[in-house]
Amino acid sequence: MSYKVTEAQKYVWQGAVPLQIHLHESEVTTVPPPPPALILAPRIGYLPLLVPQIKPFFTSALPPGADTVWFEYKGLPLKWYIPTGVLFDLLCAEPERPWNLTVHFRGYPGNVLTPCEGEDSVKWSFINSLKEAAYVITGNCKNVMNMSQSDQSELWRSILNGNLEAYLRVASKLKLGLDGDDFSMKLNSSSFKSRQSTNEGDASGPTKPGRIPVRMYIRTFNEDFDGLEDAPAVDNWDKISYINRPVEIFGEGKCFTLTDAMRTLLPELFPKKSLTDDIVCVSDMEDEQKSPAGEAGSTRITEETGGGEIVRDHLESLSMLDSAEIKLIRIQGIEPKMEIPFAWVVNNLMNPEHFIHICVYVKVQEPITL
Repeated sequence: MSYKVTEAQKYVWQGAVPLQIHLHESEVTTVPPPPPALILAPRIGYLPLLVPQIKPFFTSALPPGADTVWFEYKGLPLKWYIPTGVLFDLLCAEPERPWNLTVHFRGYPGNVLTPCEGEDSVKWSFINSLKEAAYVITGNCKNVMNMSQSDQSELWRSILNGNLEAYLRVASKLKLGLDGDDFSMKLNSSSFKSRQSTNEGDASGPTKPGRIPVRMYIRTFNEDFDGLEDAPAVDNWDKISYINRPVEIFGEGKCFTLTDAMRTLLPELFPKKSLTDDIVCVSDMEDEQKSPAGEAGSTRITEETGGGEIVRDHLESLSMLDSAEIKLIRIQGIEPKMEIPFAWVVNNLMNPEHFIHICVYVKVQEPITL
C-alpha cells in the first residue's frame, strides 16, 4: 500500500545539516591532531546517533577510558534529545555551513545534560515524546503503548534510515492525523476561508477541537546588532525559554494561520485580537501538565525528553516589555510567512514524533535593575 506524501514532507525527511566535527583538544593524544570529520546529519535525527560514523575518525587519538560522548557548540553543551535540525535553527542565527561542532568522548557534563547511553536512550526519548504527542491529540497514548514490538522496531528503523514511506506505513496505525483520519480532515478544514455556502457544514454540528502538539524554543537578545550574523552566541541554556503547549483548532471553516497559532502561544508579543474571531484557544495549563506518564509501562516524559518545561517568569517579563520584538521565526529551517495556514505547517513540517518545533528569536530591552 502506498501513502500520499507531499513534496514538503520529502524535503523535511531528506533535509540535512552539514557538520564539521572537531575532537576537543583536551582529548587529543596524537601529533598532529586528527582532522575534523565532515558528515551530513539528518535534520530529523539526533546527535548521539552519529557517534558510529564519527568515532572512527578519532579512535586513534583518544585517551584511554570509557566513552561518554557529548557535543558542544561554542562552549555550549548540546541537549541530545532535541532534533539536530532544531538545534541548528535555534543556535545558528545566521546559518553556518558547515556547522562547526566539538565532540567529547570523556568528561560528560552531568550537571547540564541528562544522561545518554547511546541509541537506546535516544529511542526511548523519542517514544516518550510520541506518547506525549498522542496524549495531546487523542487524550490518551494507548495506541503508542499498544504498538507491537515489530511495529515499534520498524518505526525506529524508518527514522534511522530516513525512510518516509516506511514511517507512514507504521505511523498511520496510530491514528494521529497523517493519513486522512477525522483529526486530519478537521485540521485541513481550518485552512480554508469561509465557505460559499453554509449548507456544507450544518449537518455535523459542533466539532471537537484539534489539538496540535507544539514545542517552542525562545531565544532572547538584550544586545543591539545589525544583522543575524552579529547575534551573540548562546553560552547558557538559561537563555533559552521553552513552551511545551498544545494549540487548539476548531474546524469551523475559517482560516487559522501561523499568526493565530503564535498568538495562542505567545500572546505577550501579539495583538490580542484573533484573526479568527477568537475561535482558537490554548488548553488549560492543568491539561498541559497531564501526561501519559501515569499509564502503565511509561516513564515520566518531562524528565525523559526534557520537553515538558514552561518558563513562566521569563514569559511574564516579556509581557511587561512593550519594546519586545520578534526578529525571526524558524520551522524546519525555513522562515515561513505568518499568513500561511497553520494546517499546512502541521501536515508538512511536523517532526516524526508528531511535534511542531518552532524556534523564535526575540529582541528585548535590558531590564532595569533597582
